[in-house]
Amino acid sequence: MGGCFRERSMAGPVHYEVYIRKTAPAPWALQMATEDRAHAIETAEDLLRDDRAAAVRVTKETLDPDTMEFNSVTVLTKGAPEVKRKRLVPEDEAGPRCGGPQDLYTPMARELMGRVLEDWLQRQGVTTFELLHRPDLAERLDASGVELQHAIQKVAVPESQAVGQPVHDLVRHYQKLSEQTIERLVTAGRKGRFPSLENHSLADLAHRLSGQAERGFIMAGIIVGALKGIRGNRARLDKLMDMADRAPMDGAPRAMVMVPIEQLLCEMLGTRTSLAEVLGPSLDQGASLAAVVRMVAPREVDLLVAQDTRMSLLIPVVDGPAARLGARLEAGEFPLLSAALARMVLRELMSPRRLRPADAAGEIDILRALAMTLTATAGRLLTLEEVQTAFNERSKALVTADFVAAYVKPCESVQCEAEALTRLCENVTGVANKRSAARWLSACITSLRFETEMREPQAQAALHKLALLANMQRAIRACGLSERDEEDIGNAFGVVGGSVETEGKAIAALLRSPAPVPQKLSALLRLAAGETAPLGPVAERAKAEALRLFRMPDARAALAAQPEALGPLKGLMKAAGLAA
Repeated sequence: MGGCFRERSMAGPVHYEVYIRKTAPAPWALQMATEDRAHAIETAEDLLRDDRAAAVRVTKETLDPDTMEFNSVTVLTKGAPEVKRKRLVPEDEAGPRCGGPQDLYTPMARELMGRVLEDWLQRQGVTTFELLHRPDLAERLDASGVELQHAIQKVAVPESQAVGQPVHDLVRHYQKLSEQTIERLVTAGRKGRFPSLENHSLADLAHRLSGQAERGFIMAGIIVGALKGIRGNRARLDKLMDMADRAPMDGAPRAMVMVPIEQLLCEMLGTRTSLAEVLGPSLDQGASLAAVVRMVAPREVDLLVAQDTRMSLLIPVVDGPAARLGARLEAGEFPLLSAALARMVLRELMSPRRLRPADAAGEIDILRALAMTLTATAGRLLTLEEVQTAFNERSKALVTADFVAAYVKPCESVQCEAEALTRLCENVTGVANKRSAARWLSACITSLRFETEMREPQAQAALHKLALLANMQRAIRACGLSERDEEDIGNAFGVVGGSVETEGKAIAALLRSPAPVPQKLSALLRLAAGETAPLGPVAERAKAEALRLFRMPDARAALAAQPEALGPLKGLMKAAGLAA
């Protein structure tokens, strides 16, 4: 209507249109069109003030002479906000997401069932996959009544909002669907379609089921039934590995056995409690994740442990059924389980949960070990980008005030704090996290407390303090900080070193010592090169004193008498930036 009005009434290339909504939910309707901007805005204001509209809008319409189409720009919008209409659901998305019993066996449906029935499944000590393949469990859930009804409601309410179907209709649908599923499973059990492995060979059953319509359902029921009565996930895993050993050697019969075993394993090892039971309840979260990586990639981890024996103290040994599973994962079996476990490790790394809540320094140790092991497996289980993203996210937790306070709490001196924060700078990843860690370190070494402690005469000798500062300054260069942060922190170490040398008169004491000239020059050049003192004022003073000593006739004579001492001195002179 607006377009027709413009074509009939508007002669100019620009005009203004006034739209109104009489009520908040009502659609916009064209009220008038004019070439006068002020008149359009005034009319809109009057309509709103006189309560003739709940909301008004003025648009500027410009005619494009090439396309002869109008371009619209909103000039004014006032009044009640527009009510968002409920999303229209396409026909192919409308209705329940699960139409028949078979739909409940898909991975997404099993995951949802695991969430809404989590408490009941934990009390029974089983997984969703077992519930869908064990008649006794289905009857037990059906008899509970309230548990099943609550689970159906948990599914129906959010699905109603998503697909636009009444909650009551969905509740009735899922009640009927659950009844059909339970009836199908119970009937199969009564007819003896799930034979016991006590009287049959697993391989023989797999060969006999080949070609049957519901072979996957029946084989899953057989495998699940073999776990009945076995308590504890470690014992259950051992039983599953026994069944994997007895599976057919190849072909479709082997896949018929290995697929349900893998689906069971994915659900069994998908929770923290189950995983802790399999790997060992004494392991904290960080050690559990390291053990999972070792189980998924034993060859890569063993190579790292062989290169660095300290890794053996951080990464637990995987034994028993977990080791049996690890051998199969290394051989390329259960690829879905390998991927699921690797992704679980990434999720835990990106979560806010501490890896070692009572040991901040130990958390950095285990995080470093995990970084090395996951990087070694990058390309096979995870991409390098995924690993880097996970550690960047975890590093955010390492530079928070709470973590840093816990990390430096055991330090009895500010020097210890500076060394700990230097290590923190080295181990965090990500530009922003590196910058945050650098700020913590910079605040530490520029504090009055740090300088006061380093200048205390009761502490170590001045030369020893200078060597400590030089070590920390060199360590900063290996932390991968930004150029500016590295320069600022390095200069701060240099300034503190200058104060320490001035207070202790280390260079003057060195020059007064009765040591031979080559030894004095060697000590001065090491100071000037940043080996035994931080670069900065101390290095410059040492360089000046070394040059002055070189020019003294007595020193030249002493060096001429010991030509073998000139070789090492030339290397030090080059390192100190002096011409040989």
